Amino acid sequence: MNSKRNQAISGKRWVVKVGSSLVTEDGHGLNMEAITGLASQIASLVNAGKEVILTSSGAIAEGMNRLSWQKRPRAIYELQAAAAVGQMGLIQAYESCLQQHNLHSAQVLLTHADLQDRKRYLNARTTLRKLLEMKTVPVVNENDTVATDEIKFGDNDTLAALVSNLVEASLLIILTDQEGIYEAPPGDQASAPLIDEISANDALLDRAAGPSARQTGRGGMLTKVSAARIAARSGAATIVASGKTPDILDKISKDAACGSLLLPDAEPLVARKQWIANQLYTRGELFLDDGASAVICKSGKSLLAIGVEDVKGDFERGEVVSCLNRSGQEIARGLANYSSEEARKLQGRLSTEIEAVLGYVDAPELIHRDNLVIL
Repeated sequence: MNSKRNQAISGKRWVVKVGSSLVTEDGHGLNMEAITGLASQIASLVNAGKEVILTSSGAIAEGMNRLSWQKRPRAIYELQAAAAVGQMGLIQAYESCLQQHNLHSAQVLLTHADLQDRKRYLNARTTLRKLLEMKTVPVVNENDTVATDEIKFGDNDTLAALVSNLVEASLLIILTDQEGIYEAPPGDQASAPLIDEISANDALLDRAAGPSARQTGRGGMLTKVSAARIAARSGAATIVASGKTPDILDKISKDAACGSLLLPDAEPLVARKQWIANQLYTRGELFLDDGASAVICKSGKSLLAIGVEDVKGDFERGEVVSCLNRSGQEIARGLANYSSEEARKLQGRLSTEIEAVLGYVDAPELIHRDNLVIL
């Protein structure tokens, strides 16, 4: 028995993400046979003591089917309309299938704005935990009806990873139409071996992953790798496996060698720092000199104004900003103690000069180490 796999599956709380290709009929309507089988496997997990959150694609495809649309629209308002119609069918399908096993589902629709606001983030976490306590299966999806380009998760892989952080899940399972992640990019995999086990941060994954060519899905292997790295921040392992394999969830629960296991390689962040790290849309950027970059990454110290060479964006005090090194690589993010206008006045200055420059001092640092997350 693989000890790392066994450890990954031994946790109580799982998040399962299902792609469009697995639950729709080639992008036109729902595949009820597939959903019935998935509900049966989830019921087995719940009855065995697991807490399962499902992130399911398929709403837009089902909406297109109900509206008799043959081609996926490009206009955002049409996609939002299709999602609104399709969500009815998607949740009805899961509810009816789970009821056959004496379980209920709960529809949970989220936008990034829900997780960007600390109070709403905590409300969402409390609700999901209560649903799990009641042995109800939350079916989570992006709230496409109200989402705009600024607050979209962009794909359900990312959403599932953020939900894993939100509820501190032990395992994220991403079911796709591939056996897992291969050691070569898509289209060049004929003889490439399947990755069995790897660190989520291993550089091999960046070379091996590639974008999706399917029309119905928005994600590809790159988004799955990114999702695994997000999930790893809260200590969750990720398994990328084929949802077409019969009883795949049952096999994973029995420690069968299915799919690719992506492991966290660092201690999980505490809840507040998880929230900071997982903001997909930061409000500004602080470009750091080499000295500040080294001090932050190696010593975990606060960011002082003297180490900042440039400030971009428009942000207020308390908003999340990115910290980039001279190569343009994001190395950290945190909560700013000063607005972008104030930060521009302070960049390159000593902490002892803050009062002389601004006329007041809110804090001696631009970002305190307690509100700073190394990425």
